[in-house]
Amino acid sequence: MPARNTSTRLSFRRTGWTTRLRDVVLFAVGIYVLLGGLLWLSESDFLYHPSTERVAPSQDWIHPVRLNTADGEALTAWYAEAEQGCPTFLFFDGNAGRPEIQSGRWRRLHEQGAGFLAVYYRGYSGSTGAPSEEGLQIDAQAGLSWLLRRDINPDDIIVHGFSLGSGPAVRLAATNAVGGLILEAPYMSMSQLAGEKFPLYPFSMFMRNTYRSDQWIGALDEPVLIVHGSEDRLIPSRHGANLAAMAPEPSQFVEIEGADHATLVRDGLYDEVWPFLARHWTPSTPPGRSCGVQPVSIAGENSALD
Repeated sequence: MPARNTSTRLSFRRTGWTTRLRDVVLFAVGIYVLLGGLLWLSESDFLYHPSTERVAPSQDWIHPVRLNTADGEALTAWYAEAEQGCPTFLFFDGNAGRPEIQSGRWRRLHEQGAGFLAVYYRGYSGSTGAPSEEGLQIDAQAGLSWLLRRDINPDDIIVHGFSLGSGPAVRLAATNAVGGLILEAPYMSMSQLAGEKFPLYPFSMFMRNTYRSDQWIGALDEPVLIVHGSEDRLIPSRHGANLAAMAPEPSQFVEIEGADHATLVRDGLYDEVWPFLARHWTPSTPPGRSCGVQPVSIAGENSALD
């Protein structure tokens, strides 16, 4: 009886096992690359959720305006004029922002005599074009330029960015002189946030819309208030805390207990904004007594005159 070729059989088994392992690895790598390619191709769909409907404000003290950008787009914006000596907020909304759903925010500003210009990015709410990081930055600059052309002093402009809008807001305030910066539920960078959601992918290497607020915030020359909700599951509050730690003084981080990503206005955002501005904002002219924001030094002077 011929002897069995044991070495040949073991070699066959070993080769079969390694072949199966190789096939599994190649399949996993293929799935990884395929999903990564899909994420890369659908990046804009993840980041931007525009409503294209253009809606007129229902309040008679809010006026719809059109802004022209440096690259030829026309933007929808809502404007309310500030009372004498009160701040004007330049507001940048989140990735699904619409001006008509912000009535609580507009009311709180109006009650304090503050004005606002809410700019709705290219592709949003009747604005022309399609959103991108550089496009949104051009849109932010168009909003500031519009206010300056109305002879509003830069010291009286408070830039305010919510969620997605915090990225353009940080960069605008870092490259222009304004009176202050408010960040509502901000992120360190969009690439870092995406990496936390999908930790297997190196988003910093291939993401096109990175919004690196962590790189810009150190260049600020204005007071900055950062407010986050403790229950924010979309952008964890550590992003806001880390940005505050990187910002020059004066800066303040406030975490509102129990608030989530979309409820900060309801849960007390402006209860933090007004005292912060009273301590750190320097208006170009003293606010009148009817203005809800009274800087501490000016309030002391007014009381001394009584």
